[in-house]
Amino acid sequence: MRRRSLLLMAGAGAGGALLLGYALRPPSAAERLGAPDPERLQLNAWLRIGADGSVQIAMPRAEMGQGVHTALAQLLAEELDADWHRVGVVDVPVAQVYANQALLLNVLPLQPHDDGLLARFARGAGQRLGYWLHLQVTGGSSSVRDAWGPLRLAGASARQMLLQAAAQRWQLPRESLRTEAGRVWAGERSIGYGELAAAAAKLDPPTEVALKPRSQWRLIGKPVPRLDLPAKVDGSAVYGIDVTQPGLLHAAIRQSPSFGGSVVALDTAALRAERGVVDAFVLQGHTAVVIADRWWRAEAALKKHPPRFDAGPKAAWNSPLMRTQLRRALDQRDGLAFRDQGDADALLDGGAIRADYELPFLAHATLEPQNATAQFKDGKLTIWAPTQVAAIARFRAAEVAGVDQQAVTLHTTYLGGGFGRRLETDAVEQVVAIALRTGGRPVKLLWNREEDFSQGVLRPMAIARFGARLGPDGLPLAWRNVVAGPSLTLSTVQRLLPALAMDMPDKNHIEGAYDLPYAIPAIEVRQLRVDCGMPVASWRSVGHSINAFATECFLDELAASAGRDPLAYREALLAQRPRHLAVLRRAAQLGNWGAALPPGRARGIALHESFGSICAQVVEASIGDGKVRVLRVSLALDAGSLVNPDTVRAQMEGSVIFALSAALYGEISIEGGAVQQRSFAQQPLLTLAETPAIEVALIESEAEPGGVGEPGVPPLAPALANALSTLTGRRIRQLPIRL
Repeated sequence: MRRRSLLLMAGAGAGGALLLGYALRPPSAAERLGAPDPERLQLNAWLRIGADGSVQIAMPRAEMGQGVHTALAQLLAEELDADWHRVGVVDVPVAQVYANQALLLNVLPLQPHDDGLLARFARGAGQRLGYWLHLQVTGGSSSVRDAWGPLRLAGASARQMLLQAAAQRWQLPRESLRTEAGRVWAGERSIGYGELAAAAAKLDPPTEVALKPRSQWRLIGKPVPRLDLPAKVDGSAVYGIDVTQPGLLHAAIRQSPSFGGSVVALDTAALRAERGVVDAFVLQGHTAVVIADRWWRAEAALKKHPPRFDAGPKAAWNSPLMRTQLRRALDQRDGLAFRDQGDADALLDGGAIRADYELPFLAHATLEPQNATAQFKDGKLTIWAPTQVAAIARFRAAEVAGVDQQAVTLHTTYLGGGFGRRLETDAVEQVVAIALRTGGRPVKLLWNREEDFSQGVLRPMAIARFGARLGPDGLPLAWRNVVAGPSLTLSTVQRLLPALAMDMPDKNHIEGAYDLPYAIPAIEVRQLRVDCGMPVASWRSVGHSINAFATECFLDELAASAGRDPLAYREALLAQRPRHLAVLRRAAQLGNWGAALPPGRARGIALHESFGSICAQVVEASIGDGKVRVLRVSLALDAGSLVNPDTVRAQMEGSVIFALSAALYGEISIEGGAVQQRSFAQQPLLTLAETPAIEVALIESEAEPGGVGEPGVPPLAPALANALSTLTGRRIRQLPIRL
């Protein structure tokens, strides 16, 4: 079979079954080029060159401030030798060729320490793996890692086709030509890509393409201007909340405050009599909906005539009860071993250092509340949504509307914050159900702030229980950690893709705990899944946000017990990990570790690897009038090859602020089965006055890219807690930090 035939078959299978071989293994970078479309001057599925020389790069990943549109465009434009000033991005429909393969590694419960888990997964994974390979998703700090090979290959392949088209036009050997800034050159003569695109699109893609050596990079690794910033500065950027269409209606909702509750009364007649109201009804038994010509009118009508709710089966649930459940489970069960080397249990009999670390539920609290717009007309469904999961959103929307997925067109807007919250499809499903009642008119659904806080899926509550025994040199001989909490992966799959749910170990629950980089002879790490009755899901840095705090704080406890400096203690345990050591030492150097501080100040340090990147932070803090003040954060990062250093630096600075807000103020408490925090007044964001000086050191590396959006979050809380423990003389074992 010719390669092009294979690609065309793969493309044709995007809406149906995968080729057998494609389903049982991730596709190669070459297979992910996709089939060219000469009618649109596409040289492959990833780019379009206009007759004017403009380059439009397919963008299947969501832009939520992380700079992914620019980074992915840099990868392709580098190998294409495009003129960066002529490069743009274009939204693309859901298709198999745009599936995020790197994300697969984040969600599958595979890890190197237990062959039994791998075998157990493989026995039932064929169909599920095939589905995951379809997912067009933005998450898990995976976008650049996923695109690193395919997009560079797409650019290099297109460049070779343009060279071949020029060679045929000029009757010259292709090897005698060169490319630069969107033009093909033969000596002093040149021709623009736009003039060659039509001819190039008729050629077969090359079967072998060499990527540029690092020494020839002009865009990768350079701080090029971000593609999304001009529109965000001049106000033309379209977020989900900005979408407008002719004849647009607006919907406001009230959902049962208690998880699992229902609407028992709604005065639809009174609501429909209010000015501008078009319709009022109960959706799925638990959500009151009002549709009006203006959102404020729909919202005002609901405030005037609020629904009455029954709290439902979880009316007795509260945070203390769930905390008790976790502790009882830890007392009674061992859980599943994710890592078991040496004989930690035997070594921990007597003389062990023990501690529990507790973390609360957290809300994502995106600044843009949940929203989506939909129109159902003539059997076709069109959706505009700020979503991280285009493929799943389209699938769920089709189910709600009762149409084939091919009848659904989904446009992904800019996201006003994601953090994992927009991996969910609840707002999309709701607006589709509402659009079925509007007679073909488009309708926009917008949650108010209180709904956004109280109805969100939560970062799981968790308790991590530790035991360790030190050797004569003060270093740990044995380490045992059992992490108790609900399974966020199982909870998410049961909501979004129930047919794919299976009772499997949850890697996301235990990540950052089982894969410690420290050299400890006997390590046992166990996962204890305990259903707390609340919907839980991924929150920025996922399980690492839980386990980094617990592991790095407990490591400091061991250093204190041994009478060792926390930096030197980690260095001794990382002797065989040169990359980790380099990051740790660079953060310590940047943060002036060991230098004298004024009275009332202290430093703390933490190191954590997540999403393929290593991050260390030194936090300098003080306490005044009973309040924590973070004065300085010094951060070092090894994220492999960097595509846009400016974006990486910005992500690290944003991660520190995000993580510090959570460490000081982040907590969702449950009472009567309902979230008690209703706005930023109860769960504040860090203010400008509270924001510390942030210094970032990016360590150059030739390794493949690691993640960037999340690795800066996990080390902050433990570094801060370790600094405050030095100041107060007592260990901080609970978040948010309370003195």
